[in-house]
Amino acid sequence: MNVCPITYEPCGDKRYSEGGLKLLASGLSKLTDLEYTAEEQRKEAYNRAAKMSIQGIQPKLSAVLSIKEEKFNIVDKGGRYILKPQHDIFPELPENEDLTMRLAELIGLEIPKHGLVWSKDNTLTYFIKRFDRKGQNDKIPVEDFAQLAGLSRDTKYDYSMEKVIKLINQFCTFPAVENIKLFRLTLFNFLIGNEDMHLKNFSIINQDGKISLSPCYDLINTTIEYKKQDEEIALPLKGKKKHLTRNIIIDYFGKERCELTTKSIDKELETISLSISGWKQLVDKSFLSSEMKTKYHDLLNTRIDVLRI
Repeated sequence: MNVCPITYEPCGDKRYSEGGLKLLASGLSKLTDLEYTAEEQRKEAYNRAAKMSIQGIQPKLSAVLSIKEEKFNIVDKGGRYILKPQHDIFPELPENEDLTMRLAELIGLEIPKHGLVWSKDNTLTYFIKRFDRKGQNDKIPVEDFAQLAGLSRDTKYDYSMEKVIKLINQFCTFPAVENIKLFRLTLFNFLIGNEDMHLKNFSIINQDGKISLSPCYDLINTTIEYKKQDEEIALPLKGKKKHLTRNIIIDYFGKERCELTTKSIDKELETISLSISGWKQLVDKSFLSSEMKTKYHDLLNTRIDVLRI
């Protein structure tokens, strides 16, 4: 029996479940495989890179979903979705990112519509809907923290988590609310092994006259992807990028720097604690290989022990 890569639900002999298709678009009754292999998608991403605003280490394509044609079409402009094919060096990145974003959603982090789609070579490609677009042509103002800090793609690691808080306090409409989100996201990234949360992966969004942290994106368990993992966080916290402790993350960062109350911190920890069993079930249901699932479980268990959750 097949499993839907959009919902993780059984879908019989079909590629997608009805619920998965409806989640993608209410009028969608079928979805054709992407017309490119993973290698062809990477080549397309390379050839189109200069024409697109989306960049990064992962190959990315801009796409629109045609309900009439029942497929994703790759475009240079006007895309509403981002597609990420299999990487030629790091294994199972689409499956990893899709799972990790689902885990984030379970603890209340805001996540755009996303999932996995089949390509013509039977590999999976990750898709995520752009949150900086609405309607046909309107753009929603979004700025990443490298822009806010006056830094570039080359200097996106030259900062600290303490300074990230200062940017939130400076630019967000309700910084106390956003600092709770930042604390939750930092806890999450540590627990699932995302050691690449640099300034380009934080953004603010301006909607309805309110500036807040944008929905999450690029959340990946990078620890199980890299052969040599020697850091636990991209931006130093209390001057450290590794050997982080419960005291540094919860007491120093949460209570002292984010200025959260004990009640707020306890609520966040309880939410995560109650979600752990659901996390582990999702890891098992995911499209990761057995080897990668084991690595994901082992990393989770180690980090949960560190934070004593």
